Amino acid sequence: MSDRRYPETVADGFPAPPTEFTDREDRTVEIRPYEDTEDAYESLVAMYDAFDPSDRAQGIPPGGEKRIREWLDAILGDDCYNVLAWCGDEVAGHATLVPDGDAYELAIFVHQEYQRAGIGTHLIRGLLGYGQAEGVRKVWLTVERWNRAAVSLIKKIGFETSNAESFELEMGLRLNEDDGDEDEGDGDGA
Repeated sequence: MSDRRYPETVADGFPAPPTEFTDREDRTVEIRPYEDTEDAYESLVAMYDAFDPSDRAQGIPPGGEKRIREWLDAILGDDCYNVLAWCGDEVAGHATLVPDGDAYELAIFVHQEYQRAGIGTHLIRGLLGYGQAEGVRKVWLTVERWNRAAVSLIKKIGFETSNAESFELEMGLRLNEDDGDEDEGDGDGA
């Protein structure tokens, strides 16, 4: 059990995917839960293989196709929750909830060709809606404090800072009420 703090209040409801919207570039984007198909997997690998190295944080996403596949194999497991932003047949972004003790860690990646178009907001909200529907109780993330756009977005969604002692901010969100059983996972991944 960690010493992370989470807001007392449960966040408002988030839209569970699939959802569709038009981004600021007038592109139709659909947020969908990840489906374990070869097309979805290969499209996700292609997005990360073309990912700008300057957009990497904390060593993720990894570089190189072999390392990308190993990383995806770990975070696309049954105990994780994943959503993709699709623009036509291309993956524009990916967000994941990875179990970490009594909570889930959130990570989000939007390909550089799709950034600053509102996709990240919809992607996070869709992932949180998916997590809420699956019974995830607590979510945390870290963000580099200099990344003002990300910090602003995350705060707007409802995350609160729980640790600000390093160059990163740790932020938490309560998605569902605790059931009082701290040993039980936040969802069964089924």
